[in-house]
Amino acid sequence: MAFSSGIQARGIQLLLGRVMSRVHKDLRFTDVPARTDSLRVETGAGPVTCTVYRPPVTTDTPAPVYVNFHGGGFVVARPEQDDHICRYIAATAGCVVINVDYAVSPQRPFPTPVTQAYDVTAWVAENGAAGGWDGSRLAVGGHSAGANLTAAVCRLARESGTFSPRLQILDSAPLDQVADPATKRSLIAKPLLTPQIMRIFTAAYVPDPADRAHPLASPGLADDLAGLPPALVITAENDRLRGEGDAYAKALEAAGVPVTHRVFEGVDHYFTHTGPVPAGKEAIDLMATALRDALR
Repeated sequence: MAFSSGIQARGIQLLLGRVMSRVHKDLRFTDVPARTDSLRVETGAGPVTCTVYRPPVTTDTPAPVYVNFHGGGFVVARPEQDDHICRYIAATAGCVVINVDYAVSPQRPFPTPVTQAYDVTAWVAENGAAGGWDGSRLAVGGHSAGANLTAAVCRLARESGTFSPRLQILDSAPLDQVADPATKRSLIAKPLLTPQIMRIFTAAYVPDPADRAHPLASPGLADDLAGLPPALVITAENDRLRGEGDAYAKALEAAGVPVTHRVFEGVDHYFTHTGPVPAGKEAIDLMATALRDALR
C-alpha cells in the first residue's frame, strides 16, 4: 500500500505540480515589486533553500521577519506558488519574508518537513543581525500543508523556549491526519479536495498510520494548546478542511490563546491562490494587517 501511495504521490508531483501552483492572474499583485535574494540554511534534516523578500523601503532599524510555508499536500515542492503573498506582505506589512522550500513526500516523509521547518525558523530567529532583520520580532505562517507545519513549529517553539513567534497564520490547514477524508464534508458537490487525493497526501506524508495522531502531524488532535502563539485562523466555507480549522480556532481560544478566526464565505480550499479574487485579496490583506499589528 505504501509503495502504491508513493507512486501515486510522485505522479501528482509530476503531473499536477504546475497546475496546483498556478495563481489566478488577478491575484499576482504584479504592481508590487519584488526585492529578493536566496538563502541556504543547514538543518537537522539537510540543507534548505529559502527565498528572502525584502520590504521596498529601507528603514534605520531592522525590519521584523515572517517565515512562510507553502502548501501542496506535503507532496508538491513549489514555494513560488506563494510569491504573490510574500511580495504583498513584504511591501504592506513592512517585514522581511522568508519563503521556505522544505522537503516533500514521498521522498522525505514526516517528520523531515517538520524538522526542517522548525530549524529554519529557529535559525531565522537567531541570525537577524547577519540576515538584516529583527529576529526578536518574528511570525510564522502557511497555507494548507504549510499551515500544518506552522502549527507544528509553534508547538516545538513552545517546548524549546528558544524563540516565541508573535503570531501564527493558519490558512486552510489540514490538522487531522487520522480521520477518513470521506468524513470531511463540503457544502458543495465538487470541492477542490477529493477524499482520494487527500488519502494519497496522508499516506505519502505519514506512511506509518501509528504516527498520524502525533501532535506534530495532527496538531488539531492535541489537547495541550495553552501557551501557543496568538493565531490568525483563516478557513473557507466550502473547504473539506473547514471543520478542523474551525475546531482548532475554538480550541486555541478555550486554551487562552488570542485568536482571530475568519471564515470566508462562498469559497473553497486555496482561494488565496485560485480566487475568487475579491475574497483572495481580502484574506491576503488580512494576513498583512495582522502581521503589521503583531510585529510593530
